[in-house]
Amino acid sequence: MPSANHISPGNFPVVADDSLAVTTDDLAERPTQARASLRPLLLRLHFYAGVLVGPFLLVAALSGLFYVFTPQLERVVYDHELQVPAGEVTLPLQRQIDAAARAVPDATVVRVRPGGEPTSTTQVIFSRPDLEPSHWLTAYVDPYTTQVRGVLETYGSSQATPLRTWVDELHRGLHLGDVGRLYSELAASWLWVVVLGGLVLWWSRVRRRHGRGRLLLPDRRASGRRRVISWHAATGTWIAAVLLFLSVTGLTWSQYAGETITDLRAALSWETPTLSTSLSEHAEHGGHAGHEGHTGTATGPDVGPDRVLAAARASGLDGPVEVTPPSAEGEVYLVKQITNSWPVKQDSAAFDPATGQLLEALRFDDYPLGAKLARWGIDAHMGLLFGLANQIVLAAVCLALVAVICWGYRMWWHRRPTRDRFGVGRPFPRGAWRAVPRWALVPLVVAAGFVGWFLPVFGVSLLAFLVVDALSGMLARRPSRSGARER
Repeated sequence: MPSANHISPGNFPVVADDSLAVTTDDLAERPTQARASLRPLLLRLHFYAGVLVGPFLLVAALSGLFYVFTPQLERVVYDHELQVPAGEVTLPLQRQIDAAARAVPDATVVRVRPGGEPTSTTQVIFSRPDLEPSHWLTAYVDPYTTQVRGVLETYGSSQATPLRTWVDELHRGLHLGDVGRLYSELAASWLWVVVLGGLVLWWSRVRRRHGRGRLLLPDRRASGRRRVISWHAATGTWIAAVLLFLSVTGLTWSQYAGETITDLRAALSWETPTLSTSLSEHAEHGGHAGHEGHTGTATGPDVGPDRVLAAARASGLDGPVEVTPPSAEGEVYLVKQITNSWPVKQDSAAFDPATGQLLEALRFDDYPLGAKLARWGIDAHMGLLFGLANQIVLAAVCLALVAVICWGYRMWWHRRPTRDRFGVGRPFPRGAWRAVPRWALVPLVVAAGFVGWFLPVFGVSLLAFLVVDALSGMLARRPSRSGARER
């Protein structure tokens, strides 16, 4: 019987298991069994999905592996800016802000992060018109001497240093801007399809041949290509749950699917709640349902960040915090916890700038479930939620994914044609969809359309592959027809 594990000319080699293939002859011999199964269609989909995401997943895994350990790298590369010898008396926060302002002229203070440890510097964050969106200038101040130990351009709400920003942009978009972000969205959109398809194929093969007990174990008795297949599939099974999690959480950051997910969260009232910066709004409403607080209406001079920070500590905002001073008259001080490790501390509070009085407190426990899941998911994806253990798990999964991809290419190499030096194989036989009963095919098409709408990059790429596959099929039939006419 001819092998069914091939790739068409011009395509990338991908992971495929010829022992799982069902040829046209098989379908003719067992029409009842084949029509009752989606297996042939799943094989072809898994094949083309591997062609699509293989190279992109390899880049994402390697760049993600680098990103996981950027917190440790930052502490080494920016040790002078981030760390100071522990002193005895911390100077007032306002003096530290004033020192930073002198070092960063023509900029506006937007946030302040007092050091969370005795050896940590205070981060004073500035905005400036010439900076790109979500980029800031951060001055690192010695809290014991007010010496400015350095100024760096940082990124995002996490105040990522230039090193982490560079790795982050590599992982998200290959430093190609919005166009480059399509690579990561393409990989995240197809990753779950490849994982689920591979699990079904491997489970059905193991159940048929060895029983369920061999699902997580490679076949050590096998040799050659079958041994590689066994390691590829068993390793993929071990990391499948984490890969599905990374696919889902990665889509929340994506350019197009991310907008859809944001709209869905808004429709379900799963958005992350925030406190108002308007003093008058707090005076009118005196807090919202589910929030702690009371009304504050006083106006007058600014009591300063030191009084506000002391009030925040008294209200229960312990650990590392970020203080946002009023940016205009009639606004309040906002203080927010910024601990992303478990247990997460993301409580925030608003304070009257004239009195330092607590106006309203928003507790993380009061967040809707969707907002909590988003917070936990993002932090776990970044390797922050469970600290070093989180980093080790992600690093192991990245390395395992690289191995799975390499084993896939090794499998293709084992099955390459040996007589034709430049030859490549054929893809799985077409027409597998004809074996699917209508009662199953119609919902499958509808589901594909819905997923394509929800994940636009997935939908467009799926449509493109169908068109290319149809055109390649037409071209493949031409020689045989012309040959028939000549005969």
